[in-house]
Amino acid sequence: MKLFVGLGNPGQKYARNRHNIGFMALDRIADDHGFGPWKSKFQAEISEGRLGSDKVLLIKPQTFMNRSGQSVGEAMRFYKLDSTDVTVFHDELDLAPGKVRVKAGGGHAGHNGLRSIHEHISPAYDRVRLGIGHPGRKEMVSPYVLSDFAKADAEWLDDVLRGVSDGAAHLANGDGGKFMNAVALRTAPPRSSKSPATPAKPVTKPAPEPKADERSAMQKLLDKFR
Repeated sequence: MKLFVGLGNPGQKYARNRHNIGFMALDRIADDHGFGPWKSKFQAEISEGRLGSDKVLLIKPQTFMNRSGQSVGEAMRFYKLDSTDVTVFHDELDLAPGKVRVKAGGGHAGHNGLRSIHEHISPAYDRVRLGIGHPGRKEMVSPYVLSDFAKADAEWLDDVLRGVSDGAAHLANGDGGKFMNAVALRTAPPRSSKSPATPAKPVTKPAPEPKADERSAMQKLLDKFR
């Protein structure tokens, strides 16, 4: 079994916040892949289903962001899983809006949700970093992540969430490359190649008209015997 964990804050007040893009990603996966209804367990909202041949539990901690690790650790212990069976979907300030990256292990870079998960299950888990961009100044980070996505963000946000859902089965199977390809097909689809221009037909010059033979009869006869 795999645990897919989306980070966010509970309640309708936070539902469209940039900080809640992890919740949004799991909601899209659940809807697109026919997961079961959301239930309350492990201090979280959970939904069970399959992605390809893998059984997956989706987890949206309801403990608020800075205590997310409590529910993740509880679920991991219940199913007797390792931290390497966990993939966390979270907002990433250091990536431009619309960019997605997969990462195995590493630091928490000051993200409160990741910091809590580090404390409860160790840093050895996978992450899907969902870029939201940076407001520019450190003191602006908190109000920025706790604000809703702007209307202008709707198109790229939808592409990202659909791409994540498209590649979810590859992610559950441990193939980060194919997952990223699926995301790219949504967020940066290849441009349709233009039909090559029809080559111009070569201009055929008319053959020069043969010159009139101005030789005398005697010259023609002599030329035959040369």
